[in-house]
Amino acid sequence: MFPVVAAAFLVGLFAYYAYHSLVPPRPKVCGSPGGPPVTAPRIKLANGRHLAYRERGVSRERAKHKVVLVHGFDSSKDMYIPLSQEVMKELDLYILVFDRAGYGESDPNPERSVKSEAFDIQELADRLNLGHKFYLMGASIGTYPVWSCTKYIPHRLAGVMLIVPVINFWWPSFPPQLVAETYKQQLKRDQWKLWIAHHTPVFVYWWMTQRLFPYSSIMERHPILLNERDLKTIQALPKIPDSDEQKIRQQGVYESLHRDLMIHFGKWEFDPMELKSPFEDARGPVYLWQGHNDKLVPVEMQRYVAKKLPWIKYHEVPDGGHLMIHEGKLCEAMFRELLLGEEPSF
Repeated sequence: MFPVVAAAFLVGLFAYYAYHSLVPPRPKVCGSPGGPPVTAPRIKLANGRHLAYRERGVSRERAKHKVVLVHGFDSSKDMYIPLSQEVMKELDLYILVFDRAGYGESDPNPERSVKSEAFDIQELADRLNLGHKFYLMGASIGTYPVWSCTKYIPHRLAGVMLIVPVINFWWPSFPPQLVAETYKQQLKRDQWKLWIAHHTPVFVYWWMTQRLFPYSSIMERHPILLNERDLKTIQALPKIPDSDEQKIRQQGVYESLHRDLMIHFGKWEFDPMELKSPFEDARGPVYLWQGHNDKLVPVEMQRYVAKKLPWIKYHEVPDGGHLMIHEGKLCEAMFRELLLGEEPSF
């Protein structure tokens, strides 16, 4: 009997481990019993979810330029924007940053997709009376909602800017040879992370929480991701008041970080490189900023995107990295170009 009991115990132990390794815990929804408190203003969407937001600049009632800024991976509505109140007043600028679903104090969305992000933004803009058209900016992985808005709600956009947009190796328009070459440049841990997110997303939670193997360079803060300019930017960040980083993941890493990976590197409903300009004359303000020395986004692939979409004005900052939006001069130049059409100088 002992071998049978021991075998049953081992099977049960393996099943327990497998279940808890593959199935993420339930999210700790803000405002729910046992969940984090709600401290920020929020709007309630038609489907009952809440989106938390933060407003900056001049009041939305009097602002001439209203910009929705979409944060990136492991970030939130409290992301650092190095614009002074004086500059925002000069630009007559109102900035709205919101916690994307599952981040910070916004409710998780188990049905989150590339498409759903566009309609979250549209409903948020309508609830806050931003008007029929608004400007849209996104940084890093926060650009997949920008691509989505360009696809699904182009009539709502007054201008668009994509800042160091993360690419998806499985967008159909990319040449296979280019994909193979740049994919091999990624660290092995990231190759596995991206492959799992695209092909077997059910294993993303396991991969991102196991510690038998290196799992993600960005989560492990690997120095290979930062160029010299990024390092200088990070060294300046401690001088900035704490934005309460723990609140970013307080509802759980699965509905925030992991779902971001599954959506962005998953199968999209459309190919961004087949999009048409959101503006009728194809000369509207659509800009893409890329750092030549960005260690996270392969510049060769970004150039290909820009080549396929000639209606996008492409900027490649010679020594730029992935954190350009957090540099004061560059950040101001981005807003001036988007709102006023001023040609930037690096």
